[in-house]
Amino acid sequence: MFALLDRARKLPALALALISLAVLTACGGGITNTGGPRINTSEPVPVALLVPGGSSSATDNTLAASLENAARLAMGELDGVSIDLRVYNTAGSAETASSQAQAAVADGAKIILGPVYAENAAAAGVAARSRGVNVLAFSNNPGVAGGNVFILGNTFQNTANRLVRYAASQDRGNIMVVYGQSPAEELARNAIQQAIASTPGAVQAGSAGFELSQNGVVQAIPEISDTVKASGASSVFLTSGTDGALPFVTSLLPENGVKPGDVQFVGIQRWDIPSSATTLPGVQGGWFALPDPTLTQRFNQRYEAAYGQPPHPIAGLAYDGIAAIGALVKAGNANALSGSALTQSQGFVGVNGVFRLRGDGTNERGLAVAQIQNQQVVVIDPAPRSFAGAGF
Repeated sequence: MFALLDRARKLPALALALISLAVLTACGGGITNTGGPRINTSEPVPVALLVPGGSSSATDNTLAASLENAARLAMGELDGVSIDLRVYNTAGSAETASSQAQAAVADGAKIILGPVYAENAAAAGVAARSRGVNVLAFSNNPGVAGGNVFILGNTFQNTANRLVRYAASQDRGNIMVVYGQSPAEELARNAIQQAIASTPGAVQAGSAGFELSQNGVVQAIPEISDTVKASGASSVFLTSGTDGALPFVTSLLPENGVKPGDVQFVGIQRWDIPSSATTLPGVQGGWFALPDPTLTQRFNQRYEAAYGQPPHPIAGLAYDGIAAIGALVKAGNANALSGSALTQSQGFVGVNGVFRLRGDGTNERGLAVAQIQNQQVVVIDPAPRSFAGAGF
């Protein structure tokens, strides 16, 4: 699944479904501060981990525990680097995130890992900014990126770029966008349109929206189907997720003459979460993007061996954050945690694959393209293992 990490809704047990009600104002105007506190590379590096523990929500507390577990697993796998990890509970509150970030900085933290929700990340960034401490938030909301805040979560833009480029390479670059009329899905639509504009061989055949309800889909699909057929589109990009309108849209489009054999269905969200989603008739043959499944599987196995249960779907972001910090500190540079160091062009390798942080606080991640074949997920274009590889 894919949704902006915001406080609008709670995380369901099996999927990320935190739909943003609005894009927040970026913390730092879109340009990253290149500075950061100096570290003593001969001593353990103080790192603060902000998690939504202490919340009245059991989901938040489960997520907090999983993020801490993943961070500690990463620490145990670092080579020649020692980290002094201190955990601060935010209770999922922006106000508490702000006060905890201030406490972390006062305690000597040289970098902050977390928090999760967009408003919390923005608040933590403001609190830490005056001391020059950078924040690696678990959010995927680009609206809070910038200044001293970097987001680790995969963004709509990453997914759109990967899929549009692949579609163009497969002569499926004449793209129609079909989206639900919600802030999150409209952001996904915008990301697809931006990817089309920047990809040779891709053109926009058009876009069509529908009211985000079962009746809204039923009423809109006949006209949308006529528009798709008239446009000559070779691909239809769908912004809805498996927990939303996707099952209805993918079943009704073929019934109205838009058949997968004629056009390629492509999903901007994950079509394999929950795993039962792969049995939906309408998604068979469809494409979507996901992190390197081999690396993800290895992480899941290591985590479960260590803690006796599977990790939360976004726990790997905490591992990635520690891995990036460890890689920078190992180089022995006192400015290892500055903005300029964090945005090194070669990036990092984490349990979700290769990734790098960008100067505007967003990120770029290496993703695989998968297809659902006979109710199974099959990778049809592997995730790149470096930023010199395909897909970037």
